[in-house]
Amino acid sequence: MAARRARRLLGSLCIALLFAQPAPTGAAARSGSRSLLTESLVRTFTPFYFLVEPLDVLAVRGASVVMNCSAHCESPPRIEWKKDGTFLNLVSDDRRQLLPDGSLLINSVVHSKHNKPDEGYYQCVATVDSLGTIVSRTAKLTVAGLPRFTSQPEPAAVPRGGSAVLGCEVSAELVPLLRWERDRQALGPDPRLLPLPGGALLLTNASDGDAGLYRCALDTGGAPKYSDEAELKVLPDAEEPRSLALLRPPSSLTRLPGQSAVFPCVAEGFPPPQIRWTKNEEELPTDGSGRFQLLPGGVLEIRDVAEADAGTFTCIAESGNDTLEAQAELAVQVPPTFLKRPVNIYAHESMDIVFECEVTGKPTPTVKWVKNGDMVIPSDYFKIVKEHNLQVLGLVKSDEGFYQCIAENDVGNAQAGAQLIILDLDVAIPTLPPTSLTSATNDHLAPATAGPLPSAPRDVVATLVSTRFIRLTWRPPASDPQGDNLTYSIFYTKEGINRERVENTSRPGETQVMIQNLMPETVYVFRVVAQNRHGPGESSAPLKVATQPEVQLPGPAPNIRAFSGSPTSVTVTWETPLSGNGDIQNYKLYYMEKGQHTEQDVDVGGLSHTVTGLKKFTEYSFRVVAYNKHGPGVSTHDVVVRTLSDVPSAPPQNLTLEVRNSKSILLQWQPPPAGTHSGQITGYKIRYRKVSRKSDVTESVAGTQLSQLIEGLERGTEYSFRVAAMTVNGTGPGTDWVSAETFESDLDESRVPEVPSSLHVRPLVTSIVVSWTPPENQDVVVRGYAIGYGIGSPHAQTIKVDYKQRYYTIENLDPSSHYVITLKAFNNVGEGIPLYESAVTRPHSVPDPSPMMPPVGVQASILSHDTIRITWADNSLPKNQKITDARFYTVRWKTNIPANTKYKTANATTLSYLVTGLKPNTLYEFSVMVTKGRRSSTWSMTAHGTTFELVPTSPPKDVTVVSKEGKPRTIIVNWQPPSEANGKITGYIIYYSTDVNAEIHDWVIEPVVGNRLTHQIQELTLDTPYFFKIQARNSKGMGPMSEAVQFRTPKASGSAGKGSRPMDLGPDYKPPLGGSNSPHGSPTSPLDSNMLLVIIVSVGVITIVIVVVVAVFCTRRTTSHQKKKRAACKSVNGSHKYKGNSKDVKPPDLWIHHERLELKPIDKSPDPNPIMTDTPIPRNSQDITPVDNSMDSNIHQRRNSYRGHESEDSMSTLAGRRGMRPKMMMPFDSQPPQQSVRNTPSTDTMPAASAVPSAELPEAEGPFLPAEEEPQGPPTAHVRPSHPLKSFAVPAVPQAGGPFDPALPSTPLLTQQGPGHAVHAVKTASIGTLGRTRPPMPVVVPSAPEVQETTRMLEDSESSYEPDELTKEMAHLEGLMKDLNAITTA
Repeated sequence: MAARRARRLLGSLCIALLFAQPAPTGAAARSGSRSLLTESLVRTFTPFYFLVEPLDVLAVRGASVVMNCSAHCESPPRIEWKKDGTFLNLVSDDRRQLLPDGSLLINSVVHSKHNKPDEGYYQCVATVDSLGTIVSRTAKLTVAGLPRFTSQPEPAAVPRGGSAVLGCEVSAELVPLLRWERDRQALGPDPRLLPLPGGALLLTNASDGDAGLYRCALDTGGAPKYSDEAELKVLPDAEEPRSLALLRPPSSLTRLPGQSAVFPCVAEGFPPPQIRWTKNEEELPTDGSGRFQLLPGGVLEIRDVAEADAGTFTCIAESGNDTLEAQAELAVQVPPTFLKRPVNIYAHESMDIVFECEVTGKPTPTVKWVKNGDMVIPSDYFKIVKEHNLQVLGLVKSDEGFYQCIAENDVGNAQAGAQLIILDLDVAIPTLPPTSLTSATNDHLAPATAGPLPSAPRDVVATLVSTRFIRLTWRPPASDPQGDNLTYSIFYTKEGINRERVENTSRPGETQVMIQNLMPETVYVFRVVAQNRHGPGESSAPLKVATQPEVQLPGPAPNIRAFSGSPTSVTVTWETPLSGNGDIQNYKLYYMEKGQHTEQDVDVGGLSHTVTGLKKFTEYSFRVVAYNKHGPGVSTHDVVVRTLSDVPSAPPQNLTLEVRNSKSILLQWQPPPAGTHSGQITGYKIRYRKVSRKSDVTESVAGTQLSQLIEGLERGTEYSFRVAAMTVNGTGPGTDWVSAETFESDLDESRVPEVPSSLHVRPLVTSIVVSWTPPENQDVVVRGYAIGYGIGSPHAQTIKVDYKQRYYTIENLDPSSHYVITLKAFNNVGEGIPLYESAVTRPHSVPDPSPMMPPVGVQASILSHDTIRITWADNSLPKNQKITDARFYTVRWKTNIPANTKYKTANATTLSYLVTGLKPNTLYEFSVMVTKGRRSSTWSMTAHGTTFELVPTSPPKDVTVVSKEGKPRTIIVNWQPPSEANGKITGYIIYYSTDVNAEIHDWVIEPVVGNRLTHQIQELTLDTPYFFKIQARNSKGMGPMSEAVQFRTPKASGSAGKGSRPMDLGPDYKPPLGGSNSPHGSPTSPLDSNMLLVIIVSVGVITIVIVVVVAVFCTRRTTSHQKKKRAACKSVNGSHKYKGNSKDVKPPDLWIHHERLELKPIDKSPDPNPIMTDTPIPRNSQDITPVDNSMDSNIHQRRNSYRGHESEDSMSTLAGRRGMRPKMMMPFDSQPPQQSVRNTPSTDTMPAASAVPSAELPEAEGPFLPAEEEPQGPPTAHVRPSHPLKSFAVPAVPQAGGPFDPALPSTPLLTQQGPGHAVHAVKTASIGTLGRTRPPMPVVVPSAPEVQETTRMLEDSESSYEPDELTKEMAHLEGLMKDLNAITTA
């Protein structure tokens, strides 16, 4: 064993030495097992970098230049050079040669106007075979241009001790080659001589020795080039003052960090000017101790420029009382520097990696990536992420090499690189994966141990395919069915691409993964590999999956234009969008008034539309959105257009007249209200006339001013005036005529006015209210009043007011201060005698004024379905309710549905407000408050208003059609009310047809009255597709139809042969309108007509016997006790005879007894819901349509409520029921008065109602039910009452052979007030049996007395019975009912 281990160790060492060679060609040989020597089999990163990189160079024609470059690697690299991105062929180049260290030597630089072969950008390229290639930074070689002076020195004179600037401007690259000469001798170093940026020379503290001829020279190789000579004269000391002037102001500079910046600020003047500098308006310390130094002549030098030095520098020159300023900007640019460099990466094939690179600089650098010297072009697998990082997806072996991040801006460039090594899959990554590995491929590969590998995963399927992601699921391999310890790698690639990517499951045992960031409409190939602790196993078979195509929406419509064709319309045009998948179906044009926040839209089918009903001379914005089958596309930009102008639509406001003298009147007015100008007001037209001569009208046109003095009028004459506004389109409506009379004689203005007759002051906290009366002498013209005031003196401030004003409030005063106030009248001659007064303002502790009274009498007047006018009164106004101050009113409103609705508010300056934009058929509450200055009232009492109804604006929702179980020819249609019902839904219309494209008038119609949400349709054809539409209606009309819903009836499931039950018609079946029979036939009765006749005759005879017995008994008892009971009724009931709410009479037991008797069949009915009986009784095709199905859902609740208590709306006590029965009314419908009967236990057809003789039937004395709570046991008939008497409706017998609905919802009886009519009325009496429910028996009453008379008769008859006698009669009736029951059963 020991010898075997020694041999294995020796072999491993040999393999390690083999892989340590300089040019490894592959990973370790794959053997069946792994060992601890895996780490030694990993190739190491090779140091490969530049020692020296080329720098920017300025060369001179004919000179030699060396571009330095040197690279380091274990193997000597091969150096090459690129110029402007192209490799140089140095073998055949006699001027350029490669030096041994890799530098480039250029002999005798060539440069001319049309031939510049050496100038450009150079880059050094280092390559090591089998390892990779790296490139250096880019260096710029600049050749100095032809020596040329942009400005020449000019002669100058400078006083002794002064400063002078000699100009000599050259291009920037020639400035370092510039030098100066005086008298053709080179100038030596002198602190008084300073070269300025651009080449000029600054001479400071001039002396006599500085005089001479100056010139500048350019040394560009060969003979120097000289400028013109200029003489500098030095004058004697200046004694006379000279104005301050700037000889050389500072100019803006751009510098790099570490360079120096020089700002000249050369000024002349006498006294000699002083120079100081500020940066960003802060004084600069220029004492020489820091980097900022003030040189002679006022020059500012900044040494070692930093990025923080950028800013605005201001030179301030001061000489005596003169000051001059000049500014210049310093911009600091920073070459790119690396904040984070790329790091070396180990990876496996199919993994995703990210090289990180973070740079900074000013301007912001751009980043590009280079792999082995070649530019990386972004693609599906090479992506630039987070601006600078390089992401490589799905690594392959050829991706190995050196990657460099190259950052570049205007002032430089830099590079940093890293190496990528791709290991074989059986070689583990030696260390924890660096942050450059993405989370999808962060597999921590540990050295594997020997053992069985998993087989291929099974049943790989794509369970979810979208446009950009796919979810894959699979089953664990057969070798490990549990798969709890397995992890999976999913390899995927585009079809036809060899580069695979990998995604790993997040936890062991997981058998699904979501692959994201895919391309739409692309075929991908997936395979899954399971991995256990021994390593990866077999791969599953490739699975091809295509992603979904991405929905393409239309782009913006191009060339949208809008122009106004009239004052109220705008035409918008556009073109078809250039992009979009599928044809454009329509366009939606959105428009909005400028300054508003609510857009309106209109559907357009073409490429233009004219929007009408707009406001005049108003700006609107328009945009267009195209729609295709996928939905709305991208909106266009907004185009703004103003509608054309028009004549004003309203007159000017507040026209006032002021009589100035006997011949002139001053008119003053305000413009028309905002929104009525309809254009730009260009002027006003004034029309005036004498009141006595209305036909003689004079016109005068004024400008845009709001006043006009009309002169040349007659003395003592009354004139009428009106004003109208004008635009370029014409003149608008005029104001009402306003009259004023000129003076008989002119007032005196030859002297000043006299003293005002009185002056009163009322001090407040910070103000004083001053009021006065005019002078007593009214013959002197007063043009106005002058108010003077101040603390202790009235001359501190003066205010002048108009002559008509009689009070003024002095604001912004100090509290608790003593003010003296003076008042003087004045005219054009001068001011009159003053009147004095004093006042002390109040202290601050004065409480705030009390709140205002809220508005009263708030009323809401409904104008339409969305508009309500709110009016109110204000008790704080005068009786005429005229508003003369600046108060305003705030109106608020809300609706309580939903409960958390917020208030909306609006302000008004009048006593009414029009609230618009409300919802139809909605109850709103309104309240108003008033605000005047800082004072506000509380909210007023609320007023309520419900907007009018509107036709439904949306169709019924959620329309579904299902087949009725066991009845294949019957379907049930269900739906939900419209979301925008806009009122109470009074019914629906169901349209159905077998042809969805048929005209709507060819569809079969099924009306549904009321707000029911379900309906049955019967006798449809089997195995046939039907299409259904539903339309809702309210009191205002029909709403839109729903979309067609298709339903195919089931195939035949057997036919009902003889003896079988007839085809079910359902509880809600109603035939289509306009037909007398069912559209699909009508079932026939299975019973013999003779048996039917016997039963009907028996029932009729028994009914007649009962009616006669009861009538005779009631007549006999009424005769014997009529007078006594009538007196008792009058004394006890009194007024309760008609009100029906007496609390003084105790009801007898017969009420409770009869109630039990009548409700017994209801409570003991074997069918828990008699409404849903399936008894197949045929019905007439024109049955009355029900109006409400709300009773159906409340049957159980109402049955219980019938015992012991009644509705509060009808009677509160049993005694009240005896006092007066409530008036009942049945609705008039558009159908003939047919009847429907429910819960008939027999299928015999009843004979016609005419077979039953007419007789008088007294009303039952049991408890009656109000109209709102009609019992559902035996239903009431759908008849047309012609008399509004208190009665129950008796269902009459249907016509022979006519089909009727056994489950038709009943029509509730509505209370009705109105006079009586002596016509036929129909009454009912419910006759109950112990075992079942019987239909009510019909009795026709030929005539009826008046309402009041009938009521009295009923009361008399009711009050004439004793409890024991009625008990006997009820027992007798029970016996008769048993006999009737026995006969019917037989």
